[in-house]
Amino acid sequence: MAEPDPSDPLETQAGKVQEAQDSDSDSDTEEGATGRETEMDFLRNFFSQTLGLGSQKERLLDELTLEGVTRYMQSERCRRVICLVGAGISTSAGIPDFRSPSTGLYANLEKYHLPYPEAIFEIGYFKKHPEPFFALAKELYPGQFKPTICHYFIRLLKEKGLLLRCYTQNIDTLERVAGLEPEDLVEAHGTFYTSHCLSPLCRQEYTLNWMKEKIFSEVTPKCEKCQSVVKPDIVFFGENLPARFFSCMQSDFLKVDLLIVMGTSLQVQPFASLISKAPLSTPRLLINKEKTGQTDPFLGMMMGLGGGMDFDSKKAYRDVAWLGDCDQGCLALADLLGWKKELEDLVQKEHATIDAKSVSGDPNPSTSTSPRKSPPPAQEEARTTEEEKPQ
Repeated sequence: MAEPDPSDPLETQAGKVQEAQDSDSDSDTEEGATGRETEMDFLRNFFSQTLGLGSQKERLLDELTLEGVTRYMQSERCRRVICLVGAGISTSAGIPDFRSPSTGLYANLEKYHLPYPEAIFEIGYFKKHPEPFFALAKELYPGQFKPTICHYFIRLLKEKGLLLRCYTQNIDTLERVAGLEPEDLVEAHGTFYTSHCLSPLCRQEYTLNWMKEKIFSEVTPKCEKCQSVVKPDIVFFGENLPARFFSCMQSDFLKVDLLIVMGTSLQVQPFASLISKAPLSTPRLLINKEKTGQTDPFLGMMMGLGGGMDFDSKKAYRDVAWLGDCDQGCLALADLLGWKKELEDLVQKEHATIDAKSVSGDPNPSTSTSPRKSPPPAQEEARTTEEEKPQ
């Protein structure tokens, strides 16, 4: 019986094993034993590739510091960077995070008389009681959209040809305002950028400016066509994640050279599991107020190749944590890369442009107020759970 080529994909290897078994169904005992050995070889290959057992863990950082990451980024080995970002990169823009004990969103919802804090983002509760969500949206809506230093650092990565993709948990659209294009982004928990009528027979689409006008008028947004409630295209508990999240994940993480994780607690699935999808040798930099992502290594590997982050053990070889304010972390990295002045100039120029548009009253041409009919964003069949909380 011919053995499968270990270089073949796992599905091909499995097919070859099955074909060999079918053709040898009448073979003698010796050939049957050979078939069983081939099955064992396939299983060994499967667990090796899926769990990383026996894989080579090449150390690419000369030291586990921000300086070590900098030298790696300046080398020929680092050409494709993925950023994984959460609410912590937007707090300096005046948008609160979710879980800070006193200032976080969930700690300040008593006045809405919710059965529990997360209910404000549950689709079932929203369909029956949309008013608390829209009241909260008005309260949190920033007077001006001003991306932070973190957002513009990601923009610099794009301009320098290093950004493969930015995966964001945020729904504030600040990545778009900072200059990232839709193809640069995976908005894992959806976005306020567009909204849709909830009626499955209608699905009228509305723009950001249309929704903003309704929110500030303190009226529940209703469809102009059928009078059903209109909901921003953010992912509520109990809703599907965008199909783009899963399709990009499958291709991007096979070729990533560096993960930069910023401003996220990594408590939300399936987003949190992305850190384990990169190849075993890919360095991972965390810029955050505290260390996170340090899950049980074996459980991490069961969710995807690579496991949780390891900053401190004797076996640590690729994970670096820079603890503090995310903007300051980006400035520190930019300084080491020789980009600090370029980053500061970019922030100053872009913020001045935003201020000028605000004074002149010029609308953003990409957020006109007219509604349009279009299908909703494609959705993946796998559904979020109670534990999958939007950031």
